[in-house]
Amino acid sequence: MTKILETSFAGLSLSNPIIVASSGLTNTVQKNKELEKAGVGALVLQSLYEEQLSKQSAELLMKSSYFESGDPALAYLEHNHVDYYLQLIRETKAQCTIPVIGSVNCYKDDSWMDFAQQIESAGADAIELNIFVLSTEIYDEPHFLEKTYIRIAQKVKESVRIPVILKIGKYCNHIVHLVDRLYTIGVSGVVLFNRFYQPDIDINKLQMTSGNLFSSSGEISDTLRWTGIISGELPQMPVAASAGVHDWEDVIKCILAGASAVQICSTLYQNGNEIIAAMKQSMEEWMLHMNFGSITEFQGKLNYAHIEDPSLYERIQFIRYFANRD
Repeated sequence: MTKILETSFAGLSLSNPIIVASSGLTNTVQKNKELEKAGVGALVLQSLYEEQLSKQSAELLMKSSYFESGDPALAYLEHNHVDYYLQLIRETKAQCTIPVIGSVNCYKDDSWMDFAQQIESAGADAIELNIFVLSTEIYDEPHFLEKTYIRIAQKVKESVRIPVILKIGKYCNHIVHLVDRLYTIGVSGVVLFNRFYQPDIDINKLQMTSGNLFSSSGEISDTLRWTGIISGELPQMPVAASAGVHDWEDVIKCILAGASAVQICSTLYQNGNEIIAAMKQSMEEWMLHMNFGSITEFQGKLNYAHIEDPSLYERIQFIRYFANRD
């Protein structure tokens, strides 16, 4: 088996840089076995949402205090979210050899620290914090989002020993400063970026609806920009690129910008698991054509620190491009 695609991310050794992002693609042991067979380097299990943890705790309390066994109001508990999730980790680890990363989609920091420890005890190789929080209150203090990221990450770091990975959104005031702070408190890697729920408006029904569920390759620009800047300014922090990664060329671009790995999701839904082998084969062919014997030989070759004109990542290039256009 060729080792040309081997890499590492957040302290995890990967046979190749392709990681399946947290999604419905990774919510059963069978799906995870099929993804490993298809050739992925690692997978992130479907997130357990903080609201699910809170709801389950509340309902367990209701059951013990007020309700008789068999009450219809407790049907929800027939599928115990925590127990199911921990069993998913154990069984996936038992039947797969690739790194398995647990995931919590969270927005607070006070209701699920015990669960982070349970993820570790169940055998997960790392934990990804998929933080989805928006500052919508008039009186939210400046840097509310950044402080939330850091507070949550710090509490988790204090409670587990496995690598902690943060998947962050791109709507922060100072992404470089945030990632630097995360590195300082011991976060093992960051994923750029979390693709939030996309709202839309139906103008005929006059109601809110959901936007496009899948990303497109056109969304990769911000991913490349910030991967290049972060890897150039903070080379000590491993970066996985996400959002807009759809084919082998996108993977190569992200690695050239400095990513150690990438996360894919939409392209798997659209093209099936077969896309993985095709991506890997084309990556290897490109590397051999370019005389690269390993990922590290070209990783970050075009990041913020290594290109002759760093302004290519900045506003000045926008001015150059549009100033002379009619």
